[in-house]
Amino acid sequence: MKLNVLTAIVGLALLLVIFELLRRRQLREKYAVLWIVVGLGVVPLAVFPRGLDTFAKLIGVASGASLVLFLGVLLLLVICTHLSWETSRLEEETRTLAEEVALIRTQLAELDSRELSNDER
Repeated sequence: MKLNVLTAIVGLALLLVIFELLRRRQLREKYAVLWIVVGLGVVPLAVFPRGLDTFAKLIGVASGASLVLFLGVLLLLVICTHLSWETSRLEEETRTLAEEVALIRTQLAELDSRELSNDER
């Protein structure tokens, strides 16, 4: 199978998977947009592979493969940075919620002990 046919199939499969995850509400829209853009970018590149080389030469890159590699690494770097930020934010939120739950449990225990004291009188 030719590489451009395989690339087009992978791009279309990526789009189908993303839409299915969206339909099942297993992927948030803000992440789906990124992957839809990637999928929509892969399919035309597979259909018109010379276009990538032409674009690469226009911006001063030696070959289309080098451009794809660079953009792929850049995309992964951006995704990793965003996910690290999201993880940090969620860890902080989890810590805050755990502290609030601990305070509520303490207050509830105090109320229960007061109620038991009042019942004993």
